[in-house]
Amino acid sequence: MNDSALAHFESRLEYPLDPFQRNACERLEAGRSVLVAAPTGSGKTTVAEFAVYLARRERDAKIFYTAPIKALSNQKFHELCAEYGESEVGLLTGDVNIRGNAPIVVMTTEVLRNMIYADSEALQDLAFVVLDEVHYLGDRFRGAVWEEIILHLPRTVRLVSLSATVSNAEEFGDWMHAVRGETDVVLSEHRPVPLYQHVLTTKALLPLFVGRDGELARGGRVNPELRVLGGRGRGSTGDRRRSRGGPPQRRARRISRGDIARALDETRLLPAIVFIFSRNGCDQAVRQCLYEGIALTNREEREEIRRVAHKLVDSLSPEDRRVLETREWIAGLERGVAAHHAGLLPAFKAVVEQLFQRRLVKLVFATETLALGINMPARAVVIERLDKFNGEQRVPLTTGEFTQLTGRAGRRGIDVEGHSVVVWSDAVDVDELSQLAGTRSFPVKSTFRPTANMAVNLLQRLSYEQARDTLELSFAQFQADRAVVDQARELQAAQASLKGYEAAAARASGSDKKRWEDRARKLRRQLERGRRQVANKTGTIARTFERVVEELVELGYLEGDTKRGELLVAPYGELLRRIYGERDLLIAECLRLDLWRGLDAHGLAAMCCALTYEPRRDDEAVDRGPGGKFGQAFDRVLDRWIVLDDLAEHYRLPRADMPHAGLAAAMYDWAKGVTLERVLESSGLGAGDFVRWAKQTIDLLDQVSQACDVAVAHAGLADDAVRLGVLGGLARDAKRSIRRGIVEASSTS
Repeated sequence: MNDSALAHFESRLEYPLDPFQRNACERLEAGRSVLVAAPTGSGKTTVAEFAVYLARRERDAKIFYTAPIKALSNQKFHELCAEYGESEVGLLTGDVNIRGNAPIVVMTTEVLRNMIYADSEALQDLAFVVLDEVHYLGDRFRGAVWEEIILHLPRTVRLVSLSATVSNAEEFGDWMHAVRGETDVVLSEHRPVPLYQHVLTTKALLPLFVGRDGELARGGRVNPELRVLGGRGRGSTGDRRRSRGGPPQRRARRISRGDIARALDETRLLPAIVFIFSRNGCDQAVRQCLYEGIALTNREEREEIRRVAHKLVDSLSPEDRRVLETREWIAGLERGVAAHHAGLLPAFKAVVEQLFQRRLVKLVFATETLALGINMPARAVVIERLDKFNGEQRVPLTTGEFTQLTGRAGRRGIDVEGHSVVVWSDAVDVDELSQLAGTRSFPVKSTFRPTANMAVNLLQRLSYEQARDTLELSFAQFQADRAVVDQARELQAAQASLKGYEAAAARASGSDKKRWEDRARKLRRQLERGRRQVANKTGTIARTFERVVEELVELGYLEGDTKRGELLVAPYGELLRRIYGERDLLIAECLRLDLWRGLDAHGLAAMCCALTYEPRRDDEAVDRGPGGKFGQAFDRVLDRWIVLDDLAEHYRLPRADMPHAGLAAAMYDWAKGVTLERVLESSGLGAGDFVRWAKQTIDLLDQVSQACDVAVAHAGLADDAVRLGVLGGLARDAKRSIRRGIVEASSTS
């Protein structure tokens, strides 16, 4: 009888393991780390669940399960609680701390990064870390966090990295093997539920690919019926006719959201998700379906939907129900139609997810954030258009984005096949669409770069040379020059040997001492030669780090000589260690220079909002916030931002965006107790957006209060201890003033 952990684990499953799942689990049981790259919906999380099982059964050790967004963290937390019991599972998402000392802890990646830099005791006895959606490492805003975790986690911790199908998985795996040791790459191109591609035209739902018999196929020949529709994409038939001087082509009739709903219902492709790259567009789509009389539910389903929805709505005050327009929301749910986007309250999104999972809501209009692995299995996915606004201009969907979106179609264990539907318009180019649909993978490209916070955290733990060598191990450097990573690893080993030689020389005497000193001298020369070779090859990451360090020395966050590499974290550098985000240095300067003087708790809430808020459009006018002492403090902050901006330009470093006080007045009012209706009216935001920025504000206030607590206990900051102690108290008061009403109700979402 096979009594391996894997055999016991598989006996508890309702389905046999696929070959790639078995392969990955066997590698884990053999004591190795794994990178699993497989299509969405293929069952990658089963490998992570086996890691949880191993940690609890084999070693009774701890495991951290990380996810890129809070919604995924919350979902996984509830799943693991159901499996292992609430006492065994914790949740840490920045604004939520539930049983953080539990043996299984679910968290966002930023929380784990911060724990590593803080040398948290929670890292002791940690056996595994699951990095879900690890291809997020390529995200230009947050991707560096994944690299920091991979680089700095203790080597004894095994990683279970789960990725969508990426075209450079082997390169990614080679890097992880280089920096962490035994790591196996497990690839699977197989979708357990086959995916078929369609185009919805004004007349019919047509297959994108057809076989020899002209029937629906998973790939191959493009349907000739689509080529005669005359779209206006590049190289389309319509374009060619116009270029030859032909008459203008009549534009195709617009396909309404009601048409989409009816077509999916008639072809039995519900439940479905329609991706619309606009929050307002998602809300409008629900209204249009209601206006067109779309009804996808029967009487029993409507009664159950009302029961679930009213359980949430009845917990709200009459005023909040009116402001949140709950009647219209419930009306859509009852018809089987709903929106899902970041502008909705988390509790509302949770109800939509629950009803969709239960197949009571049949059609969800969603933004692309839903493609990040939230458990909303659909039979079909519809993409309304093949371009989206990126904040500056409309850009075509990438292969990776198309793959991620369409990957949501087809529910394992429920559907025998999944379906992807693109809505036809004159802008669709059939050849470009077939290329998008036919390419199922995309590369991960590193976005890693050193920051001020990263620099002080590294130099608090490592020497200047060791910090540089560590950064040379980054995936960004690996992709720039793979040889540099191997050489940097050798330099790290040589540096460790040098410390051993120096320690032996210190203990020895006479000829033995001279022999050890001679070995150390030779090794130092080898290290210098090696570092010069690395720097001459590329060294882009290390050179950026050097410039960050020079900037921090000039500002007084680091002390010492950069030329000699003798650096110490200065007292205010200890505060900077606790401040994370794009404006880390500006916020530290606010603390150091007392730029927030005169603010009360409400004003501090408004200020932290201004330092986290990012307007959705670049052309929004600069708002001065609530005025008075806030206005004076904000002017001081902007003056300092200009100084730092000039300094960043001088050192050729990336520059942080100017703070924006567009939401500050609304946050100030909210902190003072103004009603939700008035705050939403003055801010122009939806309730979900306001809650999101309130949570971001709370997170920064929490960082400020922790940094101030460090200052109070730091001997080098005795002169500022009283001032910073008062500021820390104000930050805690500000947090309490914001965490009320719908913000408090959303604190676990």
